[in-house]
Amino acid sequence: MLLPRRVVRAWLVLGLCLSLPTLECATAQEVVRDIVVEGAQRTETSTIQSYLLIQPGDPFDDARIDRSLKSLFATGLFADVSISRNGDQLVVKVVENPIINRVAFEGNERIDDKTLEAEVALRPRTIYTRAKVQSDVTRILTLYRRSGRFAATVEPKVIELPQNRVDVVFEIQEGDVTTVESIKFIGNKEFDDSELRTVIRTKESAWWRFFSTDDTYDPDRLSLDRELLRRFYLRGGYADFRVVSSVAELSPDREGFYLVFTIEEGERYKVGKVDVHTTLKGLDPTQLKDVLKLAPGDWYDADKVEKSIDALSDAVGTLGYAFVDVRPKLERNREAHTIDLAFDINEGPRVFIERIDISGNTRTQDRVIRREFRLVEGDAFDAAKLRRSRQRIQDLDFFEKVNVEQVPGNAPDRAVIKVGVEEKSTGSLSVGAGFSTGTGILGDVSVRERNFLGRGQDVVLSALLGQRRKQAELSFTEPYFLDREVSAGFDGFYIETDRQSESSFDVRTYGGDLRIGYPWSEAFTESWKYTLKSSEMFNVPSSASIFVQEAQGTETYSEISHIAAYDKRDSKIDPTSGYLAKLVTDVAGLGGSVAYMRNRIETDYYYPVAENWVLSLSGNGGIINGLGEDVKLLDRFFIGGNEVRGFKIDGIGPRDRSTNDALGGEYFYAGSVQLAFPLGFPEEFRIKGRVFNDVGSSWKLQENDPNHLIEDSSSLRASAGFGMTWVSPFGPLGVDIGYAYLKENYDRTELFRLNFGTRF
Repeated sequence: MLLPRRVVRAWLVLGLCLSLPTLECATAQEVVRDIVVEGAQRTETSTIQSYLLIQPGDPFDDARIDRSLKSLFATGLFADVSISRNGDQLVVKVVENPIINRVAFEGNERIDDKTLEAEVALRPRTIYTRAKVQSDVTRILTLYRRSGRFAATVEPKVIELPQNRVDVVFEIQEGDVTTVESIKFIGNKEFDDSELRTVIRTKESAWWRFFSTDDTYDPDRLSLDRELLRRFYLRGGYADFRVVSSVAELSPDREGFYLVFTIEEGERYKVGKVDVHTTLKGLDPTQLKDVLKLAPGDWYDADKVEKSIDALSDAVGTLGYAFVDVRPKLERNREAHTIDLAFDINEGPRVFIERIDISGNTRTQDRVIRREFRLVEGDAFDAAKLRRSRQRIQDLDFFEKVNVEQVPGNAPDRAVIKVGVEEKSTGSLSVGAGFSTGTGILGDVSVRERNFLGRGQDVVLSALLGQRRKQAELSFTEPYFLDREVSAGFDGFYIETDRQSESSFDVRTYGGDLRIGYPWSEAFTESWKYTLKSSEMFNVPSSASIFVQEAQGTETYSEISHIAAYDKRDSKIDPTSGYLAKLVTDVAGLGGSVAYMRNRIETDYYYPVAENWVLSLSGNGGIINGLGEDVKLLDRFFIGGNEVRGFKIDGIGPRDRSTNDALGGEYFYAGSVQLAFPLGFPEEFRIKGRVFNDVGSSWKLQENDPNHLIEDSSSLRASAGFGMTWVSPFGPLGVDIGYAYLKENYDRTELFRLNFGTRF
């Protein structure tokens, strides 16, 4: 009879033990015969066994059992795990973590549930762990601290439900905003604390900052403040400046912070020698000195050093050198307090653009971003062009953030440009109300989409209703017509204006235009426009000027316009340096009932006198000539109001002496010298003052005037005054007080001018 195999094995082991007494005979009992799992409800037994480091047939090993215990805990599936031995069985007992049924927030008013849900890691139908809860508590507190609420507390509550489920409720006490009570500086000698407080972004708490969050403490903003201080001193010539420390101390009541910046200003340096050196063959460094932004004797300015590097890179690039590396060398003379500058221009590494990767644009099409690049795949890498490309993408105003970086490509001479964007809303529905001296009370509604269908197209539909003006407009612009750098679009408009107080008539104009424009360079652009419109003079009283009565009726215009502009301003919205020159030529008569040629020129120049002080010079002028006929009254130049402050709208120019109606001139010019400066209010108030001196004149008529009723003089008119602009939370407010000190006795003047508007 054959014996079972396990019996034979037992007899063999027993025989060995009897023949070899020194052998450890407990071996047979220390082999794991079976693994028993207890307590598992959702997790499969095989899954639990797969995490164990000991399996059936293995000897019992305390170290491996301990590691198996840690492995099961690391899964996050279990709240408790124990492993014990029962004879030759290994017993694994587990207590599973519950499943989350719901995550809720209570007590949150300043931050909504949607924002908090995006921040926490816990989600319904996921496994609950204490570690995840504590991590989410930390995340929520961080979110509140970023908004300035350091007194916020978060207490998690766990509500047990049947079937091993739980609800997780975060009970939040938001507390008050933790503001910055005081900001002090230690070590500053050249600038007092009040001046340095205007440099940094963080502000002291004050009652008027209810529309601003700059007076709440933010650690990230503190890092920005350190950098702003460094840039401020480096612009002023303090090349040795450094921020030793920046300390934020929370008050005992946890309601405010006290900030202290410890700084070392160092000495102020002037520019000594300025040289340009190069190893490039055929390049004369003396020809490049004119593009430098610094000269010997100037105060050292780190920003101007960077601008000089860009200017040199551009200048060398235009001369045909594709790969250049411009590096500045600074040599301090601490005794003379000067810094010698030497710009070394050498051949840079030969790197080509392998590809351009774009990410983050969920709505905007890739080509809208790609066409703003001054570089394409295969081009030689150019850091200056890359910076301009980033600025052009930022100027689209489609994105909250734009990040452009260079990373290595698949070969040493290849680079990949990565563009990351964060989109923002480009559509708007606005309702506005306001008042101005020229148009009275007004209201308007506007619907606009600046990135229509993600194609970068601009669509506007607006309507305005005022005491003296009614207007409706539809506009469409395609910035890259036929996928070329050509802007094309059209406008449709209806305008009705009350000009009774100036010239005793109303005018109604409606029509449309087609336009196209293209750049010749980064600064020079050219555009064309064709306009077809109808203008009607009506509501002319019998007491109006005989010249106005003769001009009433309807005229049809078929007009072609040419605009050439050269724009070197640093900003098109709020320029502080640079210049603009524009020439506009209008020719009417290709059809219609009116024929003329009109030329206008506009120039602006901006110069930063000091920090936030900007001197501006502006001038414009025009001339209109009838083509085979006299110039119509509506086509003449009417100036005053905003063109020459101190004079009413249409207050300058030819006038009927018997009725005092403005008739307009065929020639005009206007100019202004203005200095804009801060008024000492906190920067977030956005209040600026200005002083100005305006000049101008309008003259010349071809009217038949046998009775000598027309007053007409080309004499200079001039005014001087002051004003202020406040970009308030309720809309921009502009006030000007101007006194006309050179005028004719028939001119119409005004002392006070107000413009105010808001949007909701």
